[in-house]
Amino acid sequence: MNIQIYPAIDLYGGQCVRLYQGRFEEKTVYEEPLKVAALYLEQGADWLHVVDLEGAKDQTKSQFNMVKDLIAIGGLNIQYGGGIRTTEQIEKLLNLNVARVIVGSMAVQNPSLVMEWIRMFGAEKIVLALDVKSEMQKNYIAVEGWQKTTATTLFELLGYYCAVGLRNVLCTDIARDGTLNGPNIELYSQILQQFPDLQLQASGGVSSLEDIKKLKTINVPGVVIGRALYEKKFTLIEALAC
Repeated sequence: MNIQIYPAIDLYGGQCVRLYQGRFEEKTVYEEPLKVAALYLEQGADWLHVVDLEGAKDQTKSQFNMVKDLIAIGGLNIQYGGGIRTTEQIEKLLNLNVARVIVGSMAVQNPSLVMEWIRMFGAEKIVLALDVKSEMQKNYIAVEGWQKTTATTLFELLGYYCAVGLRNVLCTDIARDGTLNGPNIELYSQILQQFPDLQLQASGGVSSLEDIKKLKTINVPGVVIGRALYEKKFTLIEALAC
């Protein structure tokens, strides 16, 4: 099985940035988003993972105009998230031809509404972004830009949503995000064993082509790659060749 590569663009202040373990005070600024997206397209990307970090903190600062510009490049399917709280936001993004909308904190804070979104817009249009913090051998969900850890575990939440037809899940191990320390293979193996039909996207820690090969070995359907591409640990062309 091929693994889908999702090169990542995190937006803040109109620039591509990366945070270290979600901390805004440990932010690295890279290049201009449209330039990065065009390069990824040239190198063979067909998907782009876009997170609006400003929108996640403050909905009034959502960068929908940047989304329009990224879509205008053409040739890229875009999954977009960051501060998605309302039905109107999802409708607006889908009307802009965003391929999938990423829903994070609301999946924990208002599950009945998110279930309604899955039914309303279709399971293929919604990605649940579940950010995991491991404590006492349990994987708890973090919300609000990782500022709060809930009492809800990953597997409880997945069971809840899979019962209503959830299809796409992006799972980030917070301890690995932005660290280049390798993905949490054990965690993703456990998810796929319990929920084999999920279109799982691994996120956090990918630092080498070997990491991608390990994820492919356990049949992870997709992987989001950010910092490793920015810092030229390998090229997107090499990643796609895996």
